[in-house]
Amino acid sequence: MRVATDIGGTFTDLVYVDQHGKIGVAKSHTTPPNFEKGVLDVIGVSGIDTAQLDTFIHGTTVIINALTERKGVKTGLITTKGFRDVLEISRGNRPDLFNIQYEKPAPFVPRYLRQEVEERLNYKGEIIQKLHKDRIQEIVKYFKKEGVEAIAVSFLHSYSNPVHEIETVQLIKELWPEVAVTASHEVTREWREYERTSTTVLNSYVKPIASSYVDRLERELSNVGNDSNKYIMQSNGGTTTFEQSKQTPINMVESGPVAGIYGSAILGKIIGEDNIIAFDIGGTTAKCSLIDSGEVKVTTEYNIERTERTAGYPIKVPVVDIVEIGNGGGSIAWIDDGGSLRVGPQSAGALPGPIAYGKGGTEPTTTDANLVVGRLSPKNFDNQVDMENVKTTINEKIAKKFNTTVDEAALGIIRIANSNMLNALKLISVRKGYDPRDFALVAFGGGGSMHAPALAKELGVRKVIVPVATSVFSAWGMLMTDLRHDYIQTYIRRVEGINYDELNEILARQESEAVEQYAGEGVKEEHVLFSRFVDLRYLGQEHTVKVPVPNGKITKEGMNEVIQKFHELHQQLYTFKLEEAPTEIVNLHLIAFGSVQKPELAKLENIGGTLEDSLKEVRPVLYENHGWIDTKVYNRTLLNPDAKLSGPVIVEEQSASTVVYPGQKVTVDAYGNLIIEAEV
Repeated sequence: MRVATDIGGTFTDLVYVDQHGKIGVAKSHTTPPNFEKGVLDVIGVSGIDTAQLDTFIHGTTVIINALTERKGVKTGLITTKGFRDVLEISRGNRPDLFNIQYEKPAPFVPRYLRQEVEERLNYKGEIIQKLHKDRIQEIVKYFKKEGVEAIAVSFLHSYSNPVHEIETVQLIKELWPEVAVTASHEVTREWREYERTSTTVLNSYVKPIASSYVDRLERELSNVGNDSNKYIMQSNGGTTTFEQSKQTPINMVESGPVAGIYGSAILGKIIGEDNIIAFDIGGTTAKCSLIDSGEVKVTTEYNIERTERTAGYPIKVPVVDIVEIGNGGGSIAWIDDGGSLRVGPQSAGALPGPIAYGKGGTEPTTTDANLVVGRLSPKNFDNQVDMENVKTTINEKIAKKFNTTVDEAALGIIRIANSNMLNALKLISVRKGYDPRDFALVAFGGGGSMHAPALAKELGVRKVIVPVATSVFSAWGMLMTDLRHDYIQTYIRRVEGINYDELNEILARQESEAVEQYAGEGVKEEHVLFSRFVDLRYLGQEHTVKVPVPNGKITKEGMNEVIQKFHELHQQLYTFKLEEAPTEIVNLHLIAFGSVQKPELAKLENIGGTLEDSLKEVRPVLYENHGWIDTKVYNRTLLNPDAKLSGPVIVEEQSASTVVYPGQKVTVDAYGNLIIEAEV
């Protein structure tokens, strides 16, 4: 049996698959700050026999929470003399350009804990000035006195040659074995001094937190008799071992969300859909990502806390390219100073949660609004819902302010939430040169299937796919992932006149490093698969386009094909190409997958009975532009393969509700997915 658990802002999800491909799911409330308790709770709710577990995969929000809530440890930075203020200087491309009161984000390491050491390499990695080791001893002594718990080491041009960083880390470990330490080359071998230093600092900042959490989780799992292979989901769409996750926890910054994106790509391959927009609505946020021809987009241009007002903090590790907004089931509806209705980004979270949860929530949320308009049923909650309290609160806080009815106010909340989500979907499709009509929308998370059919109509998406176990689909995605490590090396060379022997030697070295790392994790060489890319640009440009490169030795003819693909991608992304202009390589990117056995997806069994047997009730539901309509509500678990329903209709399951609009139809496919399309 393979089991995956995913910690969300409101719920902790579990999915298991047995050797026959049968899927089981469970959900329990997330338990901050002791998140491992929620994992144990959901294992208990699921009723699985932990002794039967072969593989355990985990997605966690612990790292992103520690960063955004500033719950990391006191961190010191050691850097090249003259560069202690690189975190303070950051970048000049501030987002809030005309705000004369704009302030740069405060560095995670204050200036008195940023210490310099005499050492210097040039851009080729050649030593200009040797490392001043006595200075390292002075800094360690100073950090001990200041109560530092973690140290980041980031030297100039160490992406090209990490020799001084390696010497520094060895010396720190000799002098102070207990302290957590990260060298920049351990987390990224890309250039850009500020981004690389920021990434190293953030990794050190959360390293003790990650180690403590992973150790506690491992201990708790052992206590319930789980001795399976244990992996943690990474931001790049692959998994890694518990041990490796403690060394570079920054790779888990988007641990939970990316699993659903990767799962959408896998599901698309199974059902013959290569072009997918993955759309995840949870309790706190809505997340989306575009999958083009089966390829999940990965970027190292990732920032936390970046908004239209603040620059945020860069993290230069591979992260699945996700657009995330603060709109989910728990998003709070409120009225701004200008008198406009807003939804999110503030969330009621797990505690107190929406008013409907009965845990002390006092602010109207998207979930409460969906209850009022009939899209959710009070019968499906695991508590007694006080509908009178829900309606009264929406009336007092929203409806009265606009002199309208409770029903119209609730529908207004839903329409604003949908508008916010639609903007996010446009950011990853239309704004990047893709036509949404060429894509299918995979909707998952607790609220995905409730909002996706309306968004598909607005966006022109031809098909919505609601997968089996939709509310815990991110956890299902983890079950389908391989181990993954990314090796990115800055290698700035003009393509014309490039030394192919040198290029192939570096690529071969990356592959050898990958095989060696996987051997240490118990993965045989024949199970290691490679996927290669180069980051290319026109000479004189600042940023790059990631272009796939075939495996094996690179020749001049092969490089010409890569350049042709680069021109095509550049035109798609930026609407122009310069075929006569010289091109330049910036980074070499090797993705190494450690292939693991994955479960086969079982087909849905025909349990007999008629469509009427799955009818739960008929209830009035309020639709935009249609008003109240008596709508049939079906039990998803009783629907057989090939069942066909015409909208308006609602399909309910344990923790999700699929709302099909008038003019749409829904079909159950062979695997039990709900396929929603426009009526012809």
